[in-house]
Amino acid sequence: MKEFRQQLWDDEVRAAWQQILTLAVREDVDRVHDWTTVSLVPERATGAALVVAREPGVVAGLPAAEMTVAEYDRTVEWSTLVEDGAWVERGTAIASLAGPARSLLTAERVLLNVLGRLSGIATLTRRFVEAVAGTKARIYDTRKTTPGWRLLEKYAVHCGGGHNHRSGLYDAVLIKDNHLALGASLGGERFTPAQAVVRTRQFLDKLLGPERAAAMIVEVEVDTLEQLAEILPAAPDIVLLDNMPPAMLREAVTRRDRDAPQVELEASGGINWETIRGIAESGVDRISLGALTHSARAWDVGLDWNVPA
Repeated sequence: MKEFRQQLWDDEVRAAWQQILTLAVREDVDRVHDWTTVSLVPERATGAALVVAREPGVVAGLPAAEMTVAEYDRTVEWSTLVEDGAWVERGTAIASLAGPARSLLTAERVLLNVLGRLSGIATLTRRFVEAVAGTKARIYDTRKTTPGWRLLEKYAVHCGGGHNHRSGLYDAVLIKDNHLALGASLGGERFTPAQAVVRTRQFLDKLLGPERAAAMIVEVEVDTLEQLAEILPAAPDIVLLDNMPPAMLREAVTRRDRDAPQVELEASGGINWETIRGIAESGVDRISLGALTHSARAWDVGLDWNVPA
């Protein structure tokens, strides 16, 4: 089985957050001050605070939050109390920080924004993963991500127990209906999905060489069982079954098992809480949902001053 790259917290994600963080700090304080804080808080005042879960969920983004605090003030002491990917209950302290009170107050919103966004994605992903438990289906994200946030959001999906689909257009092939339609207009004749797979493999082999070409995933989208039957002999790595109901998906799995068991089947389109279990029980290998990233609600997390009793 070929697999897309799974996004861990690494130097690439760190660099992506640093770019976003620079903009986030600029939009919050511009090149001046947090006027509320400098007006009310003495320059030498210090404090300590806890980052606290306001609701149950999966934590994601703690390394980004730590970077955020350091961006405002490197003298602030940051301690992580749980790990990314952990499920926590309401009221759980997930991190602590101590240092100049002005810095803690000024950094608060940006660090909570990144934790809320990424933990919301991780929490939604975990719920979908649990919804298909006991089946062979794996939950995947899509490229329907916030511009600039893709690596971070895919990292959050990973924290939630999901799997990452291709990172971008550069690291895998996914032949969709629009590619076939445009190919017809340019070439004078519409080629079939199977022809597109063969043509793509030939191109990659010539451009990249056999070894690199063989490592790249080639996926193709189909809408009907007739297209599936036609595509299986071409042996793509994955066939995306677009908007098929469970009964049709079960038939697709039967045909795949009989004719090309090495090909993985991915269900996508129109998937929600009401339909996902039936889709998973059809026997497909993968289920991809744009909702993991484009529809996740921000997780409720807050900063509480740690006042000694």
